[in-house]
Amino acid sequence: MTLSQAALPGRSLTRNVMLVLAGTMLLALSAQASVPMFPVPMTLQTLAISLIGLTYGSRLAAVTLIAYLAEGAVGLPVFSNGGGGLPYMMGPTTGFLIGFVGMAWLTGWLVERGFDRGFGKLFLAAFIPALLLFVPGVLGLKLVTGMGWQAAVMAGAVPFLIGAVVKAVIAAMAVKGGWALFNRR
Repeated sequence: MTLSQAALPGRSLTRNVMLVLAGTMLLALSAQASVPMFPVPMTLQTLAISLIGLTYGSRLAAVTLIAYLAEGAVGLPVFSNGGGGLPYMMGPTTGFLIGFVGMAWLTGWLVERGFDRGFGKLFLAAFIPALLLFVPGVLGLKLVTGMGWQAAVMAGAVPFLIGAVVKAVIAAMAVKGGWALFNRR
């Protein structure tokens, strides 16, 4: 059972739609917390994705990320610095944007497989998918920009490694705290 299922029992369509909308709003807001770096900005999106995966589970987390990408594709300003539209999605961050769905799904899948309680397990459930996000992210960066592999890794992965650890710690602490609050009630 995920934290969202425990806190909001029942599996109604209305509940799931509200969770997806809340998740896409969190993602859009987290994208605006952006440190301009070239060619990939540093945002809080991966923290939001970890939180969504850790609390929603695999399917609902993946649907939330697909909805977020659809919002961006139709031109809503949900990406970093108010970006939106298909041209934005075809830029240097294309691999990361596509990889967000897999990151959310894998995070939720790990939670559904027992990585749902305790700081260490929650940390791993957030950190492993965050590391794997670099695979499509760097690949997309290389393909879109024509950078060599080393340059793509240096621009699309290395500057974000410490942030991945910090975000996984924050996500694990937040969800662990959420479970503690839920269990007290």
